[in-house]
Amino acid sequence: MRLAVFDCDGTLCDGQAGVVAAMETAFAETGLPAPGRHQIRRIVGLSLPQAIRLLAPDATSESQREAVEAYKRAFRRSREDGSLREPLFEGIAPLLERLRASEWTLGVATGKSDRGLASTLAAHGLTDLFATLQTADRHPSKPDPGMLDAAMEDVLAAPWQTVMIGDTAYDIEMARNAEVRAIGVAWGYHEPAELLEAGAEIVAGSVRELEDILHG
Repeated sequence: MRLAVFDCDGTLCDGQAGVVAAMETAFAETGLPAPGRHQIRRIVGLSLPQAIRLLAPDATSESQREAVEAYKRAFRRSREDGSLREPLFEGIAPLLERLRASEWTLGVATGKSDRGLASTLAAHGLTDLFATLQTADRHPSKPDPGMLDAAMEDVLAAPWQTVMIGDTAYDIEMARNAEVRAIGVAWGYHEPAELLEAGAEIVAGSVRELEDILHG
């Protein structure tokens, strides 16, 4: 048993444009001061309520809840009208196919909702590659280890058999909290130095390098 759990946005696919657009719409609709786009990109990967709390720390709880619902509506509209773009990073699909063929068990742990993750994976034809899917709908936000604990339980993997692969410090901290290996990727939303500081054993600079690390 070898279990590789991937983050989604910033690791498998580049979903920042959709997140930024929906967040800007949500803040405008609720009358909250708009955060900068860099700030928004920094919170990709957290559960939505946690992200809103970080972006609008001085807002009332009611305003934060309204912003959460406004974000959901905006994101859903973009998916339904076809304007949402969440392209896979180059080389990710072949990597996943090769890992499965080499007897890796694959999973996802993401701040997305169940519906959002299912839609993203289906759009890229990846659904059948994953044995376990963990989302913010059913677990506390990263860096809580709940998603990784559930993933390991799903496929009967032990922590020493498991690796978490992600692009943010939240992913790395979650891995550390779950006592599994933590590998960072350099093509996402946090800098490699931040990933190493959070506890990543290594940061892959390319998809090919990530594959080499996993087979090393």
